[in-house]
Amino acid sequence: MWGKSTAAALLGLPLSVGLIGLLALLWPGQNNQLVLPWLLMVFPVWIGIMAGTFLFRSGKQAWLILGLSTFCSFALLSLVKQFMSSSL
Repeated sequence: MWGKSTAAALLGLPLSVGLIGLLALLWPGQNNQLVLPWLLMVFPVWIGIMAGTFLFRSGKQAWLILGLSTFCSFALLSLVKQFMSSSL
């Protein structure tokens, strides 16, 4: 139980930030007017990730999947930013 709880608390926030960052970066149009809604969306996504973490069978599985998902979201975010800056 502690393994799932710590994975949810420590890896859920970076994963939610990475996912919302990807959505914000790929959203069409100007993002200047959407900064606050994107920031506010991080909290419900984080709560959803934390709740979903307790569906894993073990704390080890939760850490592995959330860690890999967090790494992949930030790697994809970096690739998208690099691709978008090179296409300008």
